[in-house]
Amino acid sequence: MSPVTPDQPDSVPRPARAGLRPPRRRRAPLAVAAGVASLWAALVCYLPVAAVMGLTRFSGDAGTVGGAARLGLAAWLLGHGVPLTTEAGPLALAPLAVAALAGWRVARAGVHVTRAIGARRGGSPRQAVTVAIAVGLGYGMLGTLAAAVLAASGPAADPIRAGCTLAAFGAIAALLGALPATGATSALTRRVPPVVVDGLRTGTVAALLLLGAGAGAAGLAVAVGGGEASEMIGAYRTGVGGQAGITLVSAAYAPNAAVWAASYLLGPGFAVGTGTVVRVTEVTLGGLPAVPLLTGLPTGPLGGSGALLLAVPVLAGAAAGGLLTRRALRTAAEAGEPVGWGPLLAAAILAGPVGAVLIGLAAVASGGELGAGRLAQVGPVAWQVAAVAAGVLALGAVVGAVLTRTFVVARLGPEGRGPVLDRQRPSRDRSRASRERPGRPTGRR
Repeated sequence: MSPVTPDQPDSVPRPARAGLRPPRRRRAPLAVAAGVASLWAALVCYLPVAAVMGLTRFSGDAGTVGGAARLGLAAWLLGHGVPLTTEAGPLALAPLAVAALAGWRVARAGVHVTRAIGARRGGSPRQAVTVAIAVGLGYGMLGTLAAAVLAASGPAADPIRAGCTLAAFGAIAALLGALPATGATSALTRRVPPVVVDGLRTGTVAALLLLGAGAGAAGLAVAVGGGEASEMIGAYRTGVGGQAGITLVSAAYAPNAAVWAASYLLGPGFAVGTGTVVRVTEVTLGGLPAVPLLTGLPTGPLGGSGALLLAVPVLAGAAAGGLLTRRALRTAAEAGEPVGWGPLLAAAILAGPVGAVLIGLAAVASGGELGAGRLAQVGPVAWQVAAVAAGVLALGAVVGAVLTRTFVVARLGPEGRGPVLDRQRPSRDRSRASRERPGRPTGRR
């Protein structure tokens, strides 16, 4: 047995040689981890909102640090869906960009708390729910505190409602972050039938594609009316900083406009005040507030050409159905089994209600009150949008799935085998097959 020289690697770990166990990583208490993560998520979302409110100078003391801080708290609560009470009446039109930023940061808080308490990759849904509840409680306490600070002056919010709203918001967002961090998502997916998983995935993709189409349509409409929007911003006479703040406030409501545009493409449309309607076939508008984002509103019905826009949601569903079929064909090719029509069509039909629920929730979040006057009703009617989306997305997903399967099977055969899918397989399978050809030596002498 040769002695170990200094040049040779020491393959035996030191704790194992000494008979000692490796030191265990210290875990943070759940309450401490949830409190710190919730506070950090709230600060990361609140600070840019307060800076924008300081630029806009919506009130006389908005230029001061205290005034910007109070307006920032009000806008931060409004972004979570907490209605405010102002001198002009109730304000409940939440900027969805702020909500998206807050949701992302709270979801990351759920991931950080999961790691801090040592629950990462544990695979337990109970741990994910525990983390979500802890983060939600901490976030709700911050919402109550913010509403209590606002009670002194300016826009006000009900502390109880603010606490409950932010607690629910924080728990849901933290759960979305904790589920994959704990590995519970994979465990839950294995318990659900594959048809349901495919339907959920396809419906989500269809809803995202439809919202993306709405965002593109809204952006194009605002770009066409860019001259009017720039004149409106210049009329505020607030200086360069104020005009930049007004532009950022309009950008915060850009996701709302994307949801409204998606409702417009679906057919039900949306309202910009009581007694108004904006549809492809009908446009009835009254006096509008001087908001640059509203310069992209159509001035009248589109007539016969509007029918082409109504086909966009069907195309979104068809694209999602095509992706569903290609994934099913790839999975079947790896297993050496053909793709059946039953599971494929069932998943495509299920995608319609799934996408409708998501679009309906987005419609609920995008609307609200904008004062006590005529603008007390702004946004789409959620149930109408969801009802139309259910049928349109399901139809599009079925058409896309059928056309894709027919086209691919006609090219590749009933089992989906062929050069298109074979190129997506790892190259090591082909190299292994080449090594196992008859007449070729596979070993060494």
